[in-house]
Amino acid sequence: MDLFDQIAERERASSAPLADRLRPESLDDVIGQEKICGPDTFLGKAIRADRLTSLLLWGPPGSGKTTLAAVIAQTTRMHFVPFSAVMGGLKEVRIIVAAAKERQRLNGERTLLFVDEIHRFNKSQQDAFLPHVEQGTVVLVGATTENPSFEVNSALRSRMHIVRLERLQPESLVQILQRAMADARGLDGAVTGDDDVLLRMAGWADGDARRALNLLEAAAGHAEDGTITDAVIERVMESGGIRYDKRGDDHYDVISAFIKSMRGSDPDASLYYLARMLEGGENPRFILRRLIIFASEDIAVADPRALPMAVAAAEGFDRVGMPEGRILLAHLTTFLATAPKSNRAYVGLETATREVKESGALDVPLPLRSGGAGLDASLGYGQGYRYPHKYGGYVKQQYLPDEVRDRVFYDPTDNGYEARIGEWLRAQRADEATDGDDDKDAG
Repeated sequence: MDLFDQIAERERASSAPLADRLRPESLDDVIGQEKICGPDTFLGKAIRADRLTSLLLWGPPGSGKTTLAAVIAQTTRMHFVPFSAVMGGLKEVRIIVAAAKERQRLNGERTLLFVDEIHRFNKSQQDAFLPHVEQGTVVLVGATTENPSFEVNSALRSRMHIVRLERLQPESLVQILQRAMADARGLDGAVTGDDDVLLRMAGWADGDARRALNLLEAAAGHAEDGTITDAVIERVMESGGIRYDKRGDDHYDVISAFIKSMRGSDPDASLYYLARMLEGGENPRFILRRLIIFASEDIAVADPRALPMAVAAAEGFDRVGMPEGRILLAHLTTFLATAPKSNRAYVGLETATREVKESGALDVPLPLRSGGAGLDASLGYGQGYRYPHKYGGYVKQQYLPDEVRDRVFYDPTDNGYEARIGEWLRAQRADEATDGDDDKDAG
């Protein structure tokens, strides 16, 4: 690198975003991921001993995946080649691999190929990495925000050590912000901010260090007297600050927490996760579909109003849309969360399904069969059937096939309206058990 190149590099570095200028240069500088790269961890020891194998870094945006890859390259003295699956394809990968082979042949230097957003490659493209990883031509470090079990093929996954990076905690983000304000590569003491302000910035960043540093950099430009205040932050905050990936883990994790909170009859948690999804841009109709399923699966006849109310909310939403549709979602969510719960209808169906699969197609009792035209009356089809409405709406008779006549598939809870059903059913079943098969009235 000649003098002009050095000058250009310094200018590029000085004009780079704060998050880029402040990237750690050693493992000791990495904040917030000590559990995975601390001195006593498997990964930390492998990096420091230069015995690193291919890795898959999985974590939310701004958790340090790119930073960790760059630190690994410097710590292990490997040649670092960053590559984005969004910007390039297999043609560029082949060029990188050819250069890595030549580098290894000439001076024995290993190459760390960092592939950002590796999940953007399809399965066949991911397969192209296999021979180069197996032969040690490159040490592949892939980064993804998506669950590797679904987005990275099993052959490649089996050759890489999966490292899960967690969302950065507010305390860690505050440390990163403090370092950025003091570091010569950062703001070099030009601005200050008290702990409450930094905590607010960390909370808004929602675990994303890049986001926190971008906010700090913007706030520094508005701090007229060199002090970042709440008023300064208000001016620079962008709207809709909640991290939520509608196609990734957030989508599955938050809807799971939403359903489980309603199932646990916690309306506060249910409304919190509803707000998370709405603020993150989740499709309200997706939420409504899940609420309709929940009404039937987790409440059912414990409160027979649940399913009609869920369907009505979905129809009402189609009429009013957003933003007023949020009110319908809140109404339905709080109702379902506080309603009595029962999954016995669903469990009963599952139990009956297993019985059908195990027992096969058992014969339907003759009185229940269709006595259609053209059938020989001597077969007894339909004969002996007692029409319940002739007996006040209920009459004892056998409905299940002989082989399973005593099986119980639906066992009501004592919750809500289902308690009345359970009391009635238990009385009828007890009565039938004592009467046996008498009363042969053909009706």
